[in-house]
Amino acid sequence: MNYHVLWLQTQQSFEVGADESVLDAATRQGVNLPHDCTFGGCGTCRMKVEEGRFTYADGELPLAMAEEEHAQGYALACQARAQSDLVISVETGPACSPPTVLRATVADLRMHTPDIYHLALDLPEGHGVQYAAGQYLNICLADGEHRSFSMASPPQGNRVTLQVRKIAGGRFTEGVLASAQPGDVFDVELPHGTFCYHASDYQPMVFAATGTGFAPIKAILESLLDDEDCPPIHFYWGMRCEADLYLLDEIEAWAGRLYEFRFVPVLSRASDRWTGRRGYVQDAIAEDFDDLSEHSIYLCGSPHMIADAKAVVALSGAAMDKIYSDSFIFQNEAATVAEMNEE
Repeated sequence: MNYHVLWLQTQQSFEVGADESVLDAATRQGVNLPHDCTFGGCGTCRMKVEEGRFTYADGELPLAMAEEEHAQGYALACQARAQSDLVISVETGPACSPPTVLRATVADLRMHTPDIYHLALDLPEGHGVQYAAGQYLNICLADGEHRSFSMASPPQGNRVTLQVRKIAGGRFTEGVLASAQPGDVFDVELPHGTFCYHASDYQPMVFAATGTGFAPIKAILESLLDDEDCPPIHFYWGMRCEADLYLLDEIEAWAGRLYEFRFVPVLSRASDRWTGRRGYVQDAIAEDFDDLSEHSIYLCGSPHMIADAKAVVALSGAAMDKIYSDSFIFQNEAATVAEMNEE
């Protein structure tokens, strides 16, 4: 049996069978719903089901869907199966160029910490690709595979910077990147993703990151420097220990250029010398805010942190349609474990 799906924002419609996901049906019929991982882990394909009924094939909520979101009618298009005609609302992401392959040159390669690379790439002069702070790019490998990394700098000039976690035995980080030198070239595809600043909200913002989830948040905050219309900002960054924190001088310098900016590092395995916050970013947010009903929330990092943080901020009244997330879905199990250990 087929059901009819109407996408409110674009007024596009398509048919979906009872045995296929909404995303599969849309893709098959040329309707470009936003998506990334396709297995329910990243949340990019989140949609609000305004009318109709849906279910999931195994009866379980996908990893990137919180109970609170589900209760308010949100679903992940890559996993949801229609049980009736549907009317859906889907965020379309920032206005930008379609994904484009460019030849990028390594401009700088060094270590932020023993585990995290700073990689700066120069894109070709006059490339013309428009992207938004918070989006990511793919580095294309010789065999057709790719590695995805959030851009840690706003779109200014031709340079993009990345923060790349070093993975033991990782094909890219211990193979390709370990031997790379300035002047080497990579093919990169950009832009990808829907994570970006939502100026239309115009309300105080809470940003939370774990590990290299700092990268897209750094890009967004740097894009807001000296912006007279920038709302108040709280930024929570979760790491394990003091040595894991990097670019602290840059973050501290933002205080004079962002309106009411507060930075809160939170360490899960801090030494006795640490006088700052301990534990997890989501718990620190809950301790600091009784009411988040007038705040926009930006979450970036491990799927576990994002799921927990969504539940925590919902209890403080945060509106689900004002929670934006970028869940780092990694290429292999070792990378996933490494990022989860930041919590």
